[in-house]
Amino acid sequence: MPNDHTVPLPQEKRHPAIKPEEAVVLVVEDNVANFVLIARILGYMGIHCEWKTSGYEVVEYAHTLPRVDLVLMDIRLPYEDGYSALRKIRSSPNLKDTLVVAVTAEASREQLNRAKAAGFDGFIGKPLDPDRFPDQIRRILNGEPVWEL
Repeated sequence: MPNDHTVPLPQEKRHPAIKPEEAVVLVVEDNVANFVLIARILGYMGIHCEWKTSGYEVVEYAHTLPRVDLVLMDIRLPYEDGYSALRKIRSSPNLKDTLVVAVTAEASREQLNRAKAAGFDGFIGKPLDPDRFPDQIRRILNGEPVWEL
């Protein structure tokens, strides 16, 4: 059930459900503490994750992995921001349909709308809520859109 942080957006595309224990998640996050929190929660959920600290060469790195089911992308990154990295992911034949969710401290309706317009598949505002984050990830992997500040 949507909570008061959910911003409804029409015409969401649905992806097939992915079992958490079978998911491969690429976390693009330059803050070590944020990555550790994300990795611990994903690990607790049985989800394998990989890590990059910038959007720079994220596509090249993703191509070294057997597959990527979900990219959790920070927006403000060194060298290349999340929007630029998203454009590269969407232009890659192997990755163009991969779920990419913005995970950012720039949690405003303006940024959420910008992320939607740019082609992200979802939006999770920081600071992450450890009580809500597992459910947000489960919903994303289940093919449900998550757009929450």
